[in-house]
Amino acid sequence: MALSLEECDRMLAAAAESGRILSVVGQNRFLDSNRRLKATLDSGLLGRIVHAQADSFWWRGQSYYDVWWRGTWEAEGGGSTLGHGVHQMDLLLWMIGMPETVQAVIRNTSHDKSQLEDLSIAILSYPGGGLAQVTSSIVHHGEEQQLVFQGEKARISAPWKVYASSSRDNGFPERNTGLEEEIERYCSSIAPLQYTGHAGQIDDMLKAIGDPAQRVLIDGHEGRKTLELVTAIYEASITGRPVTLPITKDSMLYTRDGILAHAPRFPVGS
Repeated sequence: MALSLEECDRMLAAAAESGRILSVVGQNRFLDSNRRLKATLDSGLLGRIVHAQADSFWWRGQSYYDVWWRGTWEAEGGGSTLGHGVHQMDLLLWMIGMPETVQAVIRNTSHDKSQLEDLSIAILSYPGGGLAQVTSSIVHHGEEQQLVFQGEKARISAPWKVYASSSRDNGFPERNTGLEEEIERYCSSIAPLQYTGHAGQIDDMLKAIGDPAQRVLIDGHEGRKTLELVTAIYEASITGRPVTLPITKDSMLYTRDGILAHAPRFPVGS
């Protein structure tokens, strides 16, 4: 949406003042697989979500940073966390909401032409005790992307997989195929979208323009949430301390100037 929360808030204020629709691109929300995943989570069939995993695994070589605008905080605004992890973060926050606190570590492990991180790992703490782990990387061979949700009763994921467990008398697991079949039936009952991906989001925007009573799925406030999580990851990694959400205007990274003043400039291998 922007490079800083201050810029996001200026955009939100402009939209409110003008009465215009502000929508932020998140085309992966408009994929049938992700719609079914969210609907299944919302159904309650899994019970309370105790652990989530959002992996954004990419791989880029050294020459990726030959492009002039890549590799600096001034031009790019962040590394793998901001540039590559945002879509999985958007999906994670859409599906299970915002965490209470964030802890994180970022590193440049492999790219000596860049001052930005190429690997970040964050731990998100949720109300009720649930945890999520978010990895944003450009050093993972194979470039797998996945979202995994572990509930009290079962797990589901994208790419799609379902597994349910029940407890034996001694506490060890046995597979609950009946619940798995119920989850599969529920998931397959979700009607497909008429348009998917970017076309789906454009359709969503056009419907909101044509009908003032209809809101876009990803408005400015939804778009800001992803940058708030990115900002929390950067702040937690810089300070070495957990960051509590929501992030306020007093945050060291609320403005673009604050980001540039405090962001680490990595040498390779640091």
